[in-house]
Amino acid sequence: MFKCINLVMALVLMPFSSLLYADQYANVGRTATAQEVAAWDIDVRPDFKGLPKGSGSVADGQHIWEGKCASCHGVFGESNEVFTPIVGGTTKEDVASGRVAALVTNRQPQRTTLMKVPSLSTIWDYIHRAMPWTAPKSLSNDEVFAVTAYILNLAEIIPDDFVLTDQNIAEVQKLMPNRNGMTLKHGMWEVNGKPDVKSVACMKNCATQLQVKSTLPESARNAHGNIQEQNRTFGAVRGVDTTKPASTEKVGTVDKTAQLKQQSPSTEVAVATKANGLESAKKNNCLMCHGVSNKIVGPGFTEVAAKYKSNADAETYLTEKIKKGGSGVWGSVPMPPQAQLNQDELKVLVNWILKEVK
Repeated sequence: MFKCINLVMALVLMPFSSLLYADQYANVGRTATAQEVAAWDIDVRPDFKGLPKGSGSVADGQHIWEGKCASCHGVFGESNEVFTPIVGGTTKEDVASGRVAALVTNRQPQRTTLMKVPSLSTIWDYIHRAMPWTAPKSLSNDEVFAVTAYILNLAEIIPDDFVLTDQNIAEVQKLMPNRNGMTLKHGMWEVNGKPDVKSVACMKNCATQLQVKSTLPESARNAHGNIQEQNRTFGAVRGVDTTKPASTEKVGTVDKTAQLKQQSPSTEVAVATKANGLESAKKNNCLMCHGVSNKIVGPGFTEVAAKYKSNADAETYLTEKIKKGGSGVWGSVPMPPQAQLNQDELKVLVNWILKEVK
């Protein structure tokens, strides 16, 4: 009886509570429109809800891959120069069982993307939102389907003549090598599920001061140049210079403005010019493939400056080379075109490479 009375009272008071809430935040914000929600709601779920219509062939995917992906991931998705390899470590038996044996036996210490990821939607969604590195979200839906198809073909999951579409992608999901490698028994899958983390660390009035930080083993610390210089320029980023030995001291920050003010006027201009060039290189992700003084995928900028220091047309040549891309000068790995740079940005970047890089 009391439960019924409480329910009735709740229903009666609900409109009044809504009015009170609305009055409390009167003239603050508004309800998002369907178009605004759609602009944010771009993820693709494991059941493929949210997947747009589209299609792409393996052949088209290969063409796109070689022009926009191979410079970082290798022609066959095998490169370990910039990122962990995408393809490798899976077998026909894994495709049949849905569980990658190498993850159980640890017979292959280098774990690739297709060894680990259980959901094809994850691959499609990540390519759609984050790739290519220098121009995320620039691929059309059909191009994303094509690139995804090419990756699956490299892993011998689908044949050479396959066309991946929004209509058949759920069937292809049934062929993912590690589709049965995901556990659903954790709190992030079910609201009332058991958490998969049980912390025993002190969280309040602790006797000692705890410091949370990440480290790299010495063998991997400088495997691909200075990681600090290879971060994308958006979002919160923290990092250390991995060309130097690990330090036990707290890493501080540098006030560049104050640093410039302490210099003489002429030095201020030089430092500012150098900073602008370096910032431009970071902003446009040049340091993902080129170290300042060391080779990563392409040559270090000091090496580029040395090669063209006596060339009277170096500025014009490098400007065109950066803008249009190309291959063959420094090896077989192609450099993707950087068409997003305007002439002013190109000038700052090229002048920095030729005159300021030390």
